[in-house]
Amino acid sequence: MPDESVPAAPQRPETHSRDVSLASGATLALRWAGLTDAGRKRDNNQDSYLVRYPLFVVADGMGGHVGGEIASQSVVARLDTLAETGTITPQGIDESLAEAVRDITSHPEATDEGTGTTLTGIYIDEVDGAFSIVALNIGDSRVYLQRGDQLMQVTTDHSLVQELVAAGRLSEEEAETHPYSNVITRAVGPTEEVSPDYVRIDVQAGDRYVICSDGLTKELTDYGILHFLHEREDPSDAATAMLEAALENGGRDNISIIVLDLLDAAGPADAEAASAE
Repeated sequence: MPDESVPAAPQRPETHSRDVSLASGATLALRWAGLTDAGRKRDNNQDSYLVRYPLFVVADGMGGHVGGEIASQSVVARLDTLAETGTITPQGIDESLAEAVRDITSHPEATDEGTGTTLTGIYIDEVDGAFSIVALNIGDSRVYLQRGDQLMQVTTDHSLVQELVAAGRLSEEEAETHPYSNVITRAVGPTEEVSPDYVRIDVQAGDRYVICSDGLTKELTDYGILHFLHEREDPSDAATAMLEAALENGGRDNISIIVLDLLDAAGPADAEAASAE
């Protein structure tokens, strides 16, 4: 019989790809994979994630009993409906989050005052025939961008320790081990109305995005994330390797990871020149 004390290896997610051609003549080639795991210490998984073009998000729920699951699943379900329309705007996201909050509030099991969820991710936007990436964030889940040999954290944590770092009262090194590192200052939930912060990023072929809950960043440094992105070309392989490393390092929290690759990007003029060759 197998040794039940040995945790099962994470299931490798499927890699999806999509070539997008819009009426303007612009084209974009993408591939992505996403996964989630309860980790080694938690009985349930309060994370949820969405990978539906043009929207890719992770939500990390919080709250006693099943409150966190209800919150993250409600947010992802409403954003899934929005993504199905194919058009993402800040106004549409705000309206979806307001609907999700109503869903959370009316749910019979979401009785905890602390019920809520983080939300982070990206969506692909087109303005005047040019693609761009828009990152969004509420809470301490993160979006990273790998461009060449550099890994950059695109989002800014809404957390107590980040506020202390910004105020110069705490160093980055001290923040990593601070006892209040899990205290966030903004979340989607019944107690407050919040809108995400947005950052618009230019599109470059070869860019890789990592969208993750703090279950990954508690166990894996930025250098570790960059290492696996360099070592694993396929998004599914990269996400699986990062998850396995996070579990091996303790897996103290739920872990969700999306890896999105921008394989190619061409504006209308580039597309016309390519078709003429």
